[in-house]
Amino acid sequence: MSTALVTGPTSGIGEAFARRLAADGHDLVLVARDEGRLEALSGELSGVGVRVEVLPADLADARQLAHVESRLRDPDRPIDVLVNNAGFSINQRFVGGQLEREQLLLDVLVTAVMRLTHAAAPGMLQRNSGLICNVSSFASFMPFGTYSAAKAWVTFFTQGLASELAGTRVKAIATCPGFVHTEFHQRAGVDMSGASSWVWLNTDQVVEELFADLANGKVLSVPGRRYKSMAAAAHVLPRDAVRRLERFRRTRITGVRR
Repeated sequence: MSTALVTGPTSGIGEAFARRLAADGHDLVLVARDEGRLEALSGELSGVGVRVEVLPADLADARQLAHVESRLRDPDRPIDVLVNNAGFSINQRFVGGQLEREQLLLDVLVTAVMRLTHAAAPGMLQRNSGLICNVSSFASFMPFGTYSAAKAWVTFFTQGLASELAGTRVKAIATCPGFVHTEFHQRAGVDMSGASSWVWLNTDQVVEELFADLANGKVLSVPGRRYKSMAAAAHVLPRDAVRRLERFRRTRITGVRR
């Protein structure tokens, strides 16, 4: 039986990944800061007949991150699927904002993804089997703040990794969802009450479309027809036009001009 390691599985997209992988028969290693929620999810998923290991860790802490890296490198307990999902956003301007928060954002969204992938990939290549799923964002196509910049790194990193893995049975794919019904915006302190119903995706849709796109040989998965159309437009429009459109879109949704 294969084993999947999922970061940030206690809610949202990460939880949807954990449930889908458990339903498919994968044993799980669950990584998050909140040990209580990890244990609750572990107890629930263990009931479907898979083994669940709880690994509490704050991925912004170098020592705790190294502990997760060590687990990924363990040859006696191989990890067959890595889901880099853990993340958050910060609702602040870069200029004049708290630099410590910006650094935490990069630590979790960029550094942790890089280091965990670097730890997992060699063993997968040695076994000639494996899957790396990175949760990016539709924001990676839109120039809007450091969250977009961090997610752009994840998107391009995954594309480069997939090219490097070509010809092997190790696959890499990134999902780039738009707005998803999770705790994400509430935790960031972003008021989404003005958002139209059409912008929302659900977590199961994000995960299902990723696996469908993976089966079709895609490296990037953009869930939802509207977001697919907008992503295509973002790639062909002049960058100045993309910036103006993104500024307008954010203003309409959040009511905040930034």
